[in-house]
Amino acid sequence: MIIAPSLLAADYGQFAKETLRAAKSGAEWLHLDIMDGHFVPNISFGPHVVKTIRPLTKMFFDVHLMCSKPEILLEPFAQGGADQIIVHVELGERVAQLFWKIRSLGKKVGLCLNPPTSIALVQPYLDQIDHLLIMTVNPGFGGQEFIYEMLPKIQQAAAWRAERNLSFTIGVDGGVNFKTAGECAQAGADVFVSGTTLFAAHSLKAAVAKMRKIVHAHDPALADLKA
Repeated sequence: MIIAPSLLAADYGQFAKETLRAAKSGAEWLHLDIMDGHFVPNISFGPHVVKTIRPLTKMFFDVHLMCSKPEILLEPFAQGGADQIIVHVELGERVAQLFWKIRSLGKKVGLCLNPPTSIALVQPYLDQIDHLLIMTVNPGFGGQEFIYEMLPKIQQAAAWRAERNLSFTIGVDGGVNFKTAGECAQAGADVFVSGTTLFAAHSLKAAVAKMRKIVHAHDPALADLKA
C-alpha cells in the first residue's frame, strides 16, 4: 500500500514547506500533476519546480504528465528528479515510444486512463508498465467528486494483473478521501493519490495514518487471510 499526497492541492506559495510536510507525514510518494493547458484545461507547474523541491526529500517522485506533447518533457522531468513518469493511454500509437524513452532515462513507467476511456485500451501495455493510474475524476482540477463508475475498471485491472501474474501497482487519483480510499482498496487499488483530503488536514501526518488504516481494513488480500 502506498499513500501519495498530491502537490496540486498544496499551498502554491509554500511548495518547499509543503514538500517537507509531505516528507514528514509517513507517505511513500509525492504525486506531481503536470498540466499543459491543452491536454487538460489547466496549467500547473513545470520541471523547475520539481528540480527545486527534489533536494528536500528522498520521497519517490511520481510525475503525472497530463500533456499533449509529453515527449518534450520526459528529459527535463527526469533530470529534475522524477522517479516515475506517467503518460496517458489516450495518446494512442505514441505510447510505446514514450515508454521506451522513459526507460532509456532510467525511470519507472506509468500509464494513465481517463474516466471516459475504455479499460481495454490499457490491456496491451500491462506487461510493459510499473504502474497503472486510473483517474477517478476528469483530470484538470483538484477537489472534484469521485466517479463511482470507475470502480469496475479498478476491479478489471486487478483481475488482469492476477491472471497474468504481473506486478504493476494500481493507483487511483481524484476524489480520494477517507471513504473512497477504502472502496478503491476493496476493488484492488494499492496506490492512493489524495490531494485536498491530505493537504487540507491540520496534521498531514495524522491524515496519512488515518487513510492508511482505512485502506488496510479494506484490503481484500488481508480479508482473505482473516477468513
